[in-house]
Amino acid sequence: MSPTATPPLRRRRSTYLVGAIALLLAASGAVVNNAAYGAGTAAPALAAGEAPPDSWWGDTGSIPAAQNVLTVKVLNKTNGQYPDDQVYWTFNNETHSIAEQPYIDMPANSAGRMYFHLGSPDSKYADFIEFTVGPDVFNGNTTRVDAFALKLAMRLHAHDGYDVQVGEDYETFQESRDATWQKFADAMPTEFKSLTEVEKPYRILAPGSVPDFRPGGQYENYMSSYASQHGINATTQEIFGCSGPLAADPGHCAAANRHVAELPEDQWSTPANYYKSAPANYYAKFWHDHSINNLAYGFPYDDYAGQSSFVSHGDPQWLEVAVGW
Repeated sequence: MSPTATPPLRRRRSTYLVGAIALLLAASGAVVNNAAYGAGTAAPALAAGEAPPDSWWGDTGSIPAAQNVLTVKVLNKTNGQYPDDQVYWTFNNETHSIAEQPYIDMPANSAGRMYFHLGSPDSKYADFIEFTVGPDVFNGNTTRVDAFALKLAMRLHAHDGYDVQVGEDYETFQESRDATWQKFADAMPTEFKSLTEVEKPYRILAPGSVPDFRPGGQYENYMSSYASQHGINATTQEIFGCSGPLAADPGHCAAANRHVAELPEDQWSTPANYYKSAPANYYAKFWHDHSINNLAYGFPYDDYAGQSSFVSHGDPQWLEVAVGW
C-alpha cells in the first residue's frame, strides 16, 4: 500500500473433468447442472475479471456473529482436489483445518497475516492475505507482490450492506491449477519465462525475486534502461520492488512498472494506458487480467491510481476467504 493509503498497514517489499465438461456445455449454450446456478440452469460463459456469483460463496446468513471485530470464514474452493481436513489456516499462532474450525473471530490487530496451506499444516503449497483490523474497521488485501502459490479471493461484508469481492476471478477459480500455471507461462515474454521455473511447482515468483532481473542477471537492464530515459534512476530489481530510490515514490514506481512513464503525469492514472508496450511488469499485468474487476497487488505500489486489491470499510460483519487450487 502506498503512503497515502488510509490504514497504517504498509506493503512489505517483498473435479477437473466435471468442470471441463460444464465449461464446454456452457460454451455451446447447453443446460447443465451447475451448483452455482442451480439444476437445469444454463451456466453463463466465464469471462476474465468477473466476480463469482453470490451462491458460490455459500450460505453467508449462517456465519456466526463476531464477539470481536468481524468473523472470518475460510472456504474450500479447490474443486475437489483437497478435502476440508486438508485445507488449513494459521493466524495468531493458531492452526486449524477448516473441517475442525472454518471460522475465526478476528480481533483488532496491526499488520496481520493469515496463512493458508493445502495438504498439511506445513505444506509448501501455501499463500496468505494481509490486513490491519481496527476496533471497528477492516483494512486488507490479497497480494501477488511476492509470488502466486494458491488462488485466493476475499469477500468483505459490513453491517451497512457494503459488500465487495477482490482476488482471483471466477474464471481462474473454475480452472485447474495446471491450466492457470500454463496460461501464465503462455502470456509471458521471453524475459519472464524463468518466473515459473525457480520454485516450480509451488510458486510463480514476482520478477524482482528471480536472478535474471537482479544486478548481474541476463536481464538486469530490462526496466532500468527505459526508466532512465524518463528520469527514473533505479535498477530493474528496484523498479519491480519499488525499493531503493523508489521506496517513497509510488507514482514513478507505478509508472515504470506499467510502462506509462513517458506520458504526462496526468495520464498515469488511466488504466487503459497500462502495459501497452515493453518493457513492463508482465507478471503484474497477468494478475490484473485475471482478478476480480482487474484489481490486484502485482507490485508494492499497485495501489497507485486505485488498482490494487485493497479493501477497507467500517463496521465490518464478516469476511470470507476462498482458497483455491
